[in-house]
Amino acid sequence: MLKVLSIILVVFALGFYFYRNQDLKLKAGDKAPGFSLQDSNGKVYSLAEYKGKSPVIVYFYPKAGTSGCTKEACGIRDNWSKFSQNGIQVLGVSVDSKSEIKKFVDDYKLNFPLLSDNDKSVSKKYGVLGISGFDRRITFIVDKNSKIADVIEVKDIANHADMIFQKALALK
Repeated sequence: MLKVLSIILVVFALGFYFYRNQDLKLKAGDKAPGFSLQDSNGKVYSLAEYKGKSPVIVYFYPKAGTSGCTKEACGIRDNWSKFSQNGIQVLGVSVDSKSEIKKFVDDYKLNFPLLSDNDKSVSKKYGVLGISGFDRRITFIVDKNSKIADVIEVKDIANHADMIFQKALALK
């Protein structure tokens, strides 16, 4: 029994190591892959609709309602007026279902679009899908020309909203 538990622990540790150390497919300067995804109410958001108009922040998060994702989303919610007044669109993306996202939005009164990539196609295009089947916490700052200006592996959740606002504002 101890041998089996040891093997499981080693497999888990290796999986976690590779999950945290996956190389991203996309980097600054690359064209951002286009997408069209629905929010929890069925409204479709397409990256293409912002081309030539404004920078877009596309942030991927692992799971609606978890502590880190809630803190990250509430930081954006609490600073939404800054984003909005400066014409900066924020699109949160996860592999959660629309119903899971709707509960998250309703529970925390989130005031910006959270999109469902339930089939994981966009997460795969952006290279953020972890081996666990959930998105890694990565943010892409996309300029007006649909080029990736910055890729951020989010480590500081508490300051994420301010950091991404400043980076997007610099592109205006």
